[in-house]
Amino acid sequence: MHPEAGRILRRWRPVAEWHGHRLLRRHFGPAVMARLHEAIRGAERRHLGEIVIAVEASAPPHIRDSRMRALEVFGRLRVWDTAQATGVLLYLLLADHKIEIVADRGVTARVDGAVWPRICAALRDRFQAGRYEDGVLEALAAIDAELLRAWPAAPGEANPEELPDGPVIL
Repeated sequence: MHPEAGRILRRWRPVAEWHGHRLLRRHFGPAVMARLHEAIRGAERRHLGEIVIAVEASAPPHIRDSRMRALEVFGRLRVWDTAQATGVLLYLLLADHKIEIVADRGVTARVDGAVWPRICAALRDRFQAGRYEDGVLEALAAIDAELLRAWPAAPGEANPEELPDGPVIL
């Protein structure tokens, strides 16, 4: 990176952070978060996967890469801590318009890795159209479909609820 580019980016960072917080307030209020919570709860009744949605207005200053931040959040929220390694994190970094999906090793063993970038691209398109809630619900449905295919619950088998269903605002 050119030395001047770093200085310019640092100067504009507060604007990006402000924009991220504005998007968070506007598109992820309590009612939306409650609907996402119910959607996750409903999805997890059908399979043995665990879905976590994390929304962050802007990344901490030490973070330069959204993928690395998503991996950090995956660990901090303990998405990896399921008995069958069936956790999936949908990470939204609003200020930088970044979307990441991190799947645990049990999921990656059964789900084609090419699925996640397609889900992220579709969600990014919805965000660009201003359809944040619809986009997240569609992404959640797509993740749910993959987990249902890979880890279906047997008749009468309940998902042990290893992780909280509510989306997390960081």
